[in-house]
Amino acid sequence: MKICGIVCEYNPFHNGHVYHIQKTREITNCELLLCVMSGNAVQRGEFAIADKWTRAKAAIEAGCDLVIELPYPYVVQRGDRFAHGALRILALAGVQELVFGSESNDLHLLQQMAKDLEKRSTVTQKDISYAKALENTLNDKLSSNDMLGVFYIQEAKQYGIIPHTLQRTNQYHDVSLHSSIASATAIRKAYLEHRSIQDYTPMKTDSFHEHTWNDYYSYLQMFLATADNKHLASFFLMDEGIENLFKRQIQHPTFDDFLSACISKRYTRTKIQRTLLHLLTQTTKAEINALAPISYLRPLAFNAKGQAYLRTLSKQGITIASRFKDIPMPYRQLEMRSTIAYAYPFDAAKRQHILQRERLSAEVL
Repeated sequence: MKICGIVCEYNPFHNGHVYHIQKTREITNCELLLCVMSGNAVQRGEFAIADKWTRAKAAIEAGCDLVIELPYPYVVQRGDRFAHGALRILALAGVQELVFGSESNDLHLLQQMAKDLEKRSTVTQKDISYAKALENTLNDKLSSNDMLGVFYIQEAKQYGIIPHTLQRTNQYHDVSLHSSIASATAIRKAYLEHRSIQDYTPMKTDSFHEHTWNDYYSYLQMFLATADNKHLASFFLMDEGIENLFKRQIQHPTFDDFLSACISKRYTRTKIQRTLLHLLTQTTKAEINALAPISYLRPLAFNAKGQAYLRTLSKQGITIASRFKDIPMPYRQLEMRSTIAYAYPFDAAKRQHILQRERLSAEVL
């Protein structure tokens, strides 16, 4: 059986993702399509506009067979670690080919960049962000998906997974709604501005919510003002003295003002948001350093074909974490804390529902 994979966030699931699914099946002629998807948190360092179960269901309804969750510690990470976790899961699931969106749609170029990157021992450079250091290392400015593509290619190589590119129909950060396929950024922006998005996503907007960093800012102000620097420095991604910067700027009245004051050549918006998200979930460096490699698959949604394939994988000795308690304890603890943080802005009844849903199994769709 030919198994193909997609790495995604679906924040939210939209018409461009439907196109990606259709073209992936066309390009690979696969018999089963599997997605590795971020959970309630996403890589840009914030919470998704709709919960993971709803987004996974939308993917199945659009033509995927199986959606597997990318564990929280690999979601809220820079691109190379995000790709490392995602490709590890694809390999565990027996995926043979991967199709990813690309601004350049030049697989040969991205493969060459992946080879060039392998020759460098590090891309870290003082006083600039990792993304900028990567561009300097490769002597090229990469768009968001091409940069991720380089990391996907690096990781895919070690597992023998064949990569394919698909031309993106818009730019990742495009905020305009000028065609039937709009970026997730544009759709989120339009939703928060109470504009209609029904032409751009098959998802029902009653599953969306205005879940922003403003909901957490008063808590962050209190925490950063009262915690000592040694304690703050124990949290994951709290490096290079960034806790001092946070403490200096936390007096700003709004999160947007705080964020603007913190952004620099060294600290990008996403770096800051990821760091703060790990602070919210109390993720420590010690916890991340002690994590064993991913050894399980947690299904979020599947159809009958996906369910049958999960049984096949289980017979092959792959751990299928169908129940929350089947997830290895260190990962389970981090996943639950991320769910608690995600549920924080809702009323008591909704929070309880979200926490209860986390402990339930996925259902066949």
